[in-house]
Amino acid sequence: MPTLICGSVAYDTIMVFPDRFKHHILPDKVHMLSVSFLVPQMRREFGGCAGNIAYNLKLLGGDPLPMATVGQDFTPYAKRLDELQIRQECIRTLPDHYTPQCFITTDLDDNQITAFHPGAMSLSHENHFDHVPGITLAVVGPDGREGMLARVAELTAAKIPFIFDPGQAMPLFSGAELLACVQAADYVALNDYEAALMEERTGKSIADLAAMVKMLVVTRGAEGSTMHADGKEILIPTAKATEVLDPTGCGDAYRAGLLFGIEKGWDWESTGRLASLLGALKIAHRGGQNHHFDRDSLATAYRTAFGCELPAY
Repeated sequence: MPTLICGSVAYDTIMVFPDRFKHHILPDKVHMLSVSFLVPQMRREFGGCAGNIAYNLKLLGGDPLPMATVGQDFTPYAKRLDELQIRQECIRTLPDHYTPQCFITTDLDDNQITAFHPGAMSLSHENHFDHVPGITLAVVGPDGREGMLARVAELTAAKIPFIFDPGQAMPLFSGAELLACVQAADYVALNDYEAALMEERTGKSIADLAAMVKMLVVTRGAEGSTMHADGKEILIPTAKATEVLDPTGCGDAYRAGLLFGIEKGWDWESTGRLASLLGALKIAHRGGQNHHFDRDSLATAYRTAFGCELPAY
């Protein structure tokens, strides 16, 4: 059965400036800033939260169904999804727009200057999933504001359980809107910064919010994550990464693990460990979709990381 993955499908253009921004940005001239950086290193990655989650879920053997609005330049990404055998029934192309794009310039101190063009994502509310039968689980990730609100309403009406994962889109919503989305959801996924912002915006503690759903998870990077479920806090350890190269897409990999464990009916400890392991596998590679694993290598990595066996699937 397909898992609906609502969110952005985007191109990430990543450039490396072989110097430090501070050598070229004068503090007393920031009010009239005009700078140019020569970036001899550049790579273009396939990304976006829906694209990244779908990639990881497909590696696990799931049936991801990404839902996104894209633009006239989507052909290379569409070809990649075809090669990965990832379904595209819920990807809508808007020929008068560009696919969402993120442009990131990084200096030698890992400082970043980022520009994001939402493109077709701004019209994500014009996309729908009611033509696809058999959807049993979904995630509502960062997307256009109206699109996210529409997905929450449509999934609720269709009685399809879903994870609410506002991510970097959280500032687009009022406290009342965020609270309504949590109350409609079955699960909520946040990082530690987003959890603090959610508490501030809604006026509710994480414990209060967790009581509204079946499970709420707060991730803390290298410090692990905490699942709040059944009135308990379940501490999920991190899996040790072979290398720490690029955190881009680690949260998306984690969410793919959540979706897979929920779909399979695993207990929360096993689900959280899988999610943690996927984040560790991803961080050892640059870009959100350049890591690889199969069931055997995943089982070995799971046993090494946690001292127990990966549940059968």
